[in-house]
Amino acid sequence: MNGNAELLNFVYQNSQMGIETLPKLLETVEGGEELKTHMKKQLEGYEKFHEEAKNMLNENGYDEKGIGAFEKLRTYLMMNLQTLTDKTASHIAEMLFIGSNMGIVDAIKNTRKYQGAEKQILNLMDRLRIFEEENARKLKAFI
Repeated sequence: MNGNAELLNFVYQNSQMGIETLPKLLETVEGGEELKTHMKKQLEGYEKFHEEAKNMLNENGYDEKGIGAFEKLRTYLMMNLQTLTDKTASHIAEMLFIGSNMGIVDAIKNTRKYQGAEKQILNLMDRLRIFEEENARKLKAFI
C-alpha cells in the first residue's frame, strides 16, 4: 500500500475509534454535563473526518481498512475494565486525553513517514492532528 492510502486509512481508523468509543463513554460517564457536551462535539468531529477520509480513499481507488475485530474487542474490554470502578467525568476525561495524545503522536509519526504523500492528504492528516491537540487541550479542564 502506498503512502497516500496509508495516511488516509490512518485518519479513517483514528476517527472510527472515536466514533465507536465515544457513544459508549457518553453512556458510562457519571455527571459531567460540560464534558458530555465536549464529547458530543468531539464525536461530530470524528464523524466528519471519517466521512472525508472514506471519500478520499474511494476517489483515489483505495479500499477503507477499518479497525480489525481484535483491536475492537481489545479496546472494548479495556474501556469496560477502566470504567468498571471509576465512571467519573475526571476519569473519562483522562482516558480521552490519553487517546487524543496517542492520536497526536501517531499523526506526527505518519506525517514524517509519508512526507511525499499528496498535499491534500497531508493536509487532512495535519487537520486531524490539530483536532486531537485541541481535544487534549480542552480535556485537561475536566481531569
